[in-house]
Amino acid sequence: MDLSATCHLFSGVFPTFLASGDLAAEKLPFLGWFTNSIFVAIIVLVMVLWFVRLATRKMELIPNRKQNFVEFVVEFLYGQVEQIVGSRLAPKVFPLLATIFIFILVANWFGLIPGVGTIGFGGHDDMIALFSIDSHAEHFTPIFRPATADLNMTLGTAMVFMLSWVWITYRELGVLGFVVHTFGPKGDLSGFLKYALMPIFFFVGVIEIISIMFRPISLSFRLFGNIFAGETLLHTMTELAELLGIPTKAAQFISSCLFPLPFYFMEILVGLLQAVVFALLCAVYVRLSMAPEEGEAH
Repeated sequence: MDLSATCHLFSGVFPTFLASGDLAAEKLPFLGWFTNSIFVAIIVLVMVLWFVRLATRKMELIPNRKQNFVEFVVEFLYGQVEQIVGSRLAPKVFPLLATIFIFILVANWFGLIPGVGTIGFGGHDDMIALFSIDSHAEHFTPIFRPATADLNMTLGTAMVFMLSWVWITYRELGVLGFVVHTFGPKGDLSGFLKYALMPIFFFVGVIEIISIMFRPISLSFRLFGNIFAGETLLHTMTELAELLGIPTKAAQFISSCLFPLPFYFMEILVGLLQAVVFALLCAVYVRLSMAPEEGEAH
């Protein structure tokens, strides 16, 4: 769902989110096995790379607005990452965490651009329709689907992080170090108390391993659920006048513009919050798997 669908600008019927609101992404005829969500993810990736390249191609001592914006974002994100994972780990994990945050944020907001979810193939003649969309058609396939509204994309992002987390943990602690850190006694225990509490720490370590196994699921479902629910909410508010039985087309048109508007701006905030939550949890997971740095509380 997007603002153009909300305002009902291009069609004589009310568009719906991804036609029938299916959970599965659709394959695009002109891109082979690529789905519309992968297509959007590629567009988002190219947009980010293009803008960063444009802003940093000619670095200047007195930066222009684009360079200044990119430097501000990098410095701000680096400071946040450093506060969580520590100064020793920050240079190693910052590229991963910053990439995840920026990609998810741009992908979330891209899903609110007019045309995403409503421009596609289908209609009565199964031909491409760009400005006259019959998204109630039985075989309507949108060209653009919000990348983070596809569980495959969010799960893939979570799995990329977890594989990177395994590698980072292995490089920092090694296999034996990770086992000791997870199952060994915590704090400055010594003597009889240390050995007496070892079964408890071992049991806690088993719980920690189980929680690690479920991290990709929790990360991906949280992001997917919030974004997909927001898209569905906007769709519902768009058709609210029709569902309430308001008879005139003019009143339905005005209602389709006004009813979703507060929720549209709310989704802008939700898109930011979900990107922050995903990246923040990734940073916390990295920090929890490492031993405290010097000067930190044990």
